[in-house]
Amino acid sequence: MQISGGVTLSGGVNLAPGSGGSGGSGGSGGFQGSNFGYASGGGDGGIINDIQKYSFTSDGNASDVGNLTGNQNISAGHSSSSSGYSSGGYSGSASLTIIEKFAFSSDGNASDSGDLSSARSTMAGQSSSTNGYASGGYNSGFSYINNIDKFSFTSDGNGSDIGDITNLASNVTGQSSSDNGYTSAGSTNTSSSINTIDKFAFASDGNASDVGDLTASKAQTAGHSSSSSGYTSGSRVGSSVSNVIDKFPFASDSNATDVGDLSGARGINTGTSSTSSGYSSGGYLANASRVNIIDKFAFASDGNATDVGDLLNAISGSSGQQY
Repeated sequence: MQISGGVTLSGGVNLAPGSGGSGGSGGSGGFQGSNFGYASGGGDGGIINDIQKYSFTSDGNASDVGNLTGNQNISAGHSSSSSGYSSGGYSGSASLTIIEKFAFSSDGNASDSGDLSSARSTMAGQSSSTNGYASGGYNSGFSYINNIDKFSFTSDGNGSDIGDITNLASNVTGQSSSDNGYTSAGSTNTSSSINTIDKFAFASDGNASDVGDLTASKAQTAGHSSSSSGYTSGSRVGSSVSNVIDKFPFASDSNATDVGDLSGARGINTGTSSTSSGYSSGGYLANASRVNIIDKFAFASDGNATDVGDLLNAISGSSGQQY
């Protein structure tokens, strides 16, 4: 299926030029987890509904712990203190409005807990302590959008449009601090990729502002969050992939710096965050093949990531959650 900007969506997702998978940051207390990371849905040549879980306390492989309600790709990921969420995405024939929820306390399938304000895919996911957010993406007509949707963690229900990011952009990724959501990277109808870092407040609904730049224009990148900084890892623009890990501060509006590399170059990878490390799982290579690698890099000191485990299969475009 051809969509605007020259992007092609097919059974396993081929997003070009300058497009990005889902991922995004969220977690217990807003942006991090202590126990497990998750990769939900995605593409492996088709579109899948698997919910995979891997440990933050010890390095190792992921296990299949449940299923989404349907096959879902390039969705946004969110996390409350008790549940993981996957919103929107692409079913193989259309963009979706669905917000799905699965419990952290016991392994099991997801349930339909509401709908976004419009069908969309390739957006960024953010999480406060009380709400999930989905920003940017493609709408149901595969046009670029700038909407920021918000939905409650305290009760199941629909999302509402509460503001705009600064660009009409898809293939964006998300980061979260305790006070703000960030939408970074992406592609627009006038550019194959952008370097923008947008910020919007959790305390009050409203538009985002441009607060800095990544080290390069990029898309199809994973998002991660420490208590003090936002990160992107990897990227894919057209057929070119990168292994760069960018970092930008939450305390002051500022540009990102290059602080390390993934174990290999890839894009449409999925980002999660523990209290001490960022994790990048899966992804799409320059030769259009996928990987099952789980990479980990430390927040305490800048440096490269290491391969610490494998997903069950080689996938791209999963949504990321953490507990």
